[in-house]
Amino acid sequence: MSDVIVRRATPADAEVITGFNLAMASETEGRRLDTAVAAAAVRRVLADPSLGVYFLAEREGKVVGQLLITEEFSDWRNGRFWWIQSVYVEPGARGGGIYRALHSHVQQAARLVGDVCGLRLYVHKHNLRARQTYLSLGWQQTDYQIFEIDWSG
Repeated sequence: MSDVIVRRATPADAEVITGFNLAMASETEGRRLDTAVAAAAVRRVLADPSLGVYFLAEREGKVVGQLLITEEFSDWRNGRFWWIQSVYVEPGARGGGIYRALHSHVQQAARLVGDVCGLRLYVHKHNLRARQTYLSLGWQQTDYQIFEIDWSG
């Protein structure tokens, strides 16, 4: 894991992040995203940190993994949850500590902020490898289920 560098994404990373998001949607949900819409969304996040922050993992100078942090305020805790989203690790880099490095970086950053009361994420029910990874890092499955109304089509 010491050969993995985690850094905050910049606008110059938009193309690789978009590619990862397209690959993730296809791989995890069998969804084909509109490339132009996905690219615009990535550029929007990179331009406006209030929407979220991408962190990238590099090995040997190449970006091999990512995650996105968004926030949710909890009026029960008077603090913010950081939601981990858009997790992707290139297939050839999986099992090599890439997600572990991203997770560790985010967890340390969240603790330094002061009013972050926890981390949350959601995972597709059939993504067993991801579920096992999260459990091995101390995550606990909650009793909540996600519901949505998707107007995007």
